[in-house]
Amino acid sequence: MLVLDAFAVIAAFAGEPAGADVEAQLRQPGAEPRISAVNTAEVVDYLVRVAGFAEQAVDASLELLAAGGLVVIPADEQIGRLAGTLRARHYRARGSAVSLADCIALATTLNLGGSLATADPALATIARKEGVPIIALPDSHGHRP
Repeated sequence: MLVLDAFAVIAAFAGEPAGADVEAQLRQPGAEPRISAVNTAEVVDYLVRVAGFAEQAVDASLELLAAGGLVVIPADEQIGRLAGTLRARHYRARGSAVSLADCIALATTLNLGGSLATADPALATIARKEGVPIIALPDSHGHRP
């Protein structure tokens, strides 16, 4: 099972260097792609507010991903508690400034027993510490965590 963080989906929509990697991962047999509802909110917010995409275009793209098999996982109490625990355990203002939304992605991955696709160095570091397999995506500069 493959869990995508928000950046992975943003990269696919916005033509970032990770976009091709994400598309290849989604085409893998048995990928079973998943994303947290919280990370879906990040995708919409970033693409509309920051990147200037039309809301309808973002909705249409998300619908295409859903038709292709991407499943949005609700953030329930169990995931919320685990995400809070992960952030409390690993967050440091210097050196590990992992966001709460990224901790939701990690908690979702742990809950589902999957691999996490991310370009975020802080998230990749704590995921590895928690024993979660990482699919290291290139960031905007082509660097992988």
